[in-house]
Amino acid sequence: MREEIIGLIPAAGKGVRLGLPYPKELYPIIRDNHYKPIAQFVVENLTETGLKHVVFIVNETKHQLMGYFGGGHRFGCDISYVVQERKTDVNGSTSPGLAQALDSAYHLTKGKTTFFGMADTIMQPKDVFARAYDAARPDDDVILALWTTERPEKFGMVRYEDDGRVIEIIDKPSQTELTEMWGCIIWRPRFTEHLHQCVTEHGISDFAQIMNSAISAGMKFRAAHITDGVYIDLGTYEEIMELDRRYREES
Repeated sequence: MREEIIGLIPAAGKGVRLGLPYPKELYPIIRDNHYKPIAQFVVENLTETGLKHVVFIVNETKHQLMGYFGGGHRFGCDISYVVQERKTDVNGSTSPGLAQALDSAYHLTKGKTTFFGMADTIMQPKDVFARAYDAARPDDDVILALWTTERPEKFGMVRYEDDGRVIEIIDKPSQTELTEMWGCIIWRPRFTEHLHQCVTEHGISDFAQIMNSAISAGMKFRAAHITDGVYIDLGTYEEIMELDRRYREES
């Protein structure tokens, strides 16, 4: 790839909904008598592109995650860790939000093209980032990989034109006619700077709001629809049961 790229995986959440005795990013996926933690799937999505540097955003308790992934050599890349500092936002909350988590690695991502995926998801096909990157034009600032969903209330839904130009992100709508959600994102340095400014200067914690403000400011967002793929989010036990059901049907 001509651009200098870096992978970014936020994993600073507490995972309280699952109540696991270990980081939810290490939730075991057992197939063919082999253990693979859920977070390894997105690492493999990233390294499939040839990317060589992955950054995990963690909190101060994620020792087990760091112990498993180490320096990244077993996974064909270098892995760095950024500990997200607790900060009180303008609303008085100390819970780390997605925007703050992504910006906490600004010192490593600035000037680079960032490939961002979530640590508790399974995305198929494996080369999803490569597909999204191939769909990008040289002047695109942000590329959203989209999957069709029947549960828009759980995801960031995307409105876009027939030519792929994104015009709006609607986060977790209770009702909508939209059917496409973003699952992972690629962005270039112009958006990195916009994100950094929104978080550090304006105290904006809503990632959808930050993306929409970038669109309003004239940045070019492109939709890359993954027509033959699967996106699974393991944020709740209901979703874990759905994953188990899928795997049973495949076996």
